[in-house]
Amino acid sequence: MNSMQDIDERTSLTGNNKFELFLFKLGTSDHSTSRELFGINVFKVREIMEMPAITAVAGSHPHMLGVVNIRGQIVPVIDLPLAVGCKSNGLKILMVTEFARSTQAFAVEEVDEIVRLEWNQVLSAESSVGGGLVTSIARLDGDTDKTRLAQVLDVEQILRNVLPSGDPDVDKTSIGPQVRLPAGAVILAADDSSLARSLIEKGLEAMGVPFIMTKTGKEAWERLQAISAQAATEGKTAKDKVALVLTDLEMPEMDGFTLTRNIKNDGRFATIPVVIHSSLTGSTNEDHVKGVGADGYVAKFVAAELAETIRKVLAR
Repeated sequence: MNSMQDIDERTSLTGNNKFELFLFKLGTSDHSTSRELFGINVFKVREIMEMPAITAVAGSHPHMLGVVNIRGQIVPVIDLPLAVGCKSNGLKILMVTEFARSTQAFAVEEVDEIVRLEWNQVLSAESSVGGGLVTSIARLDGDTDKTRLAQVLDVEQILRNVLPSGDPDVDKTSIGPQVRLPAGAVILAADDSSLARSLIEKGLEAMGVPFIMTKTGKEAWERLQAISAQAATEGKTAKDKVALVLTDLEMPEMDGFTLTRNIKNDGRFATIPVVIHSSLTGSTNEDHVKGVGADGYVAKFVAAELAETIRKVLAR
């Protein structure tokens, strides 16, 4: 799963608004006896292993099983069924993940398969289901009435719930000088996670910049076109109205790679700088970001680094 050939192949999927979803089961819920499917982007999964011996940690969160030693690295282990309200018949598999600058493991009942999907098979579900822990619903067999459904978990939110940071969300003393935009211009931001949107909003407010927040790449793209049309009636350009686009990579309907390409391939928007802000870190993703024409890349979530990146890109 981690061979360079697999990574290269999976990275190439982003050129066509596609990705791979790792499916697993957590048990049953209070609402159903069915063992529903859940999913996480393959790029966040480092390895899968049978459940090893876990050392309990005194005073830890109820959803934390303890820690495990993986080749000399001490990794926290989260009881994922418990964290999302499922009842498991046994935690047999450990899913080790890397995202948002950290390594952690999730105990699950059973792994299912890896499926290759187009992002338009994934619909935003955050506002209606999951209590903020589900960002979207993936239609695994396409747009049919009988398609299997998988819940795409907001693992960043789950991690924050179980292992909260003691640091403030935004340290205003580290932000530096206010970011200056041209008069009448805003930053257009897109992220499907409510946690990420909250952190981005706090960061941009601390920077002193006006912004428009959207939930998907598709919504951001439609908003950008509407802004362009309005600007034209005023004898202005889209760039007069949007100083910069800040986008996540993983989003239902349209991902950040596709949004970036759409912007850079459209004469109305090509000069608008795009910064990708993602929990998917590593040189493979960063190289691909450059390939789609993004002007900057910053890993989630350190507000000072986001501010520094935005300043650098705007100064070009």
